[in-house]
Amino acid sequence: MKVLIACEFSGIVREAFKTKGHDAWSCDLLPSELPGQHIQGDVLSHLDDGWDMMIAHPPCTYLANSGVCWLKNDNYRWKLMDIASNFFYQLLDNDIPKICVENPIPHKHACLPKYTQIIHPWQFGDMEQKPTCLWLKGLSPLVETNNVKTEMLKLPANQRQRIHYMSPSKDRQKNRSRTYPSIAAAMAQQWGNL
Repeated sequence: MKVLIACEFSGIVREAFKTKGHDAWSCDLLPSELPGQHIQGDVLSHLDDGWDMMIAHPPCTYLANSGVCWLKNDNYRWKLMDIASNFFYQLLDNDIPKICVENPIPHKHACLPKYTQIIHPWQFGDMEQKPTCLWLKGLSPLVETNNVKTEMLKLPANQRQRIHYMSPSKDRQKNRSRTYPSIAAAMAQQWGNL
């Protein structure tokens, strides 16, 4: 399959599909952290390049429920939210046969459609609690592969919610946006065999 990993600079999901024998490409405004097939540029210019599947990770800064409190004091954020929502829909409503768009739980003002499922890293073997929504078209919901919730809940909150408690830094946004390798492996294993 020809697979597009939209808005991915890490190369993690791309490489998971590549290991399963797929012609996988990442696309992002940033260069790829891992060597491999990467398009550096605007993904909207490449949506019609004959993809069989797309897994998209659009920016969530203005869509996520975690940031809704910032809307009330900043009118410019409302405009940025509209731009982000429009971009989300351009990815989700594309004609690519199989689509997954992932994002954190959205706030109601973003007006996104109802997600198909919510997953956590602990369902795939990572000792981490981070709800992630998946909007799926032409794909089945992911099935958990290694549920470690019981062990994960024994950890203090700042360890099991490491991403939430991450200190401010210039790379914080990048570090929070990387897909867990265990989730990427599950996507490649389950959706790459269709």
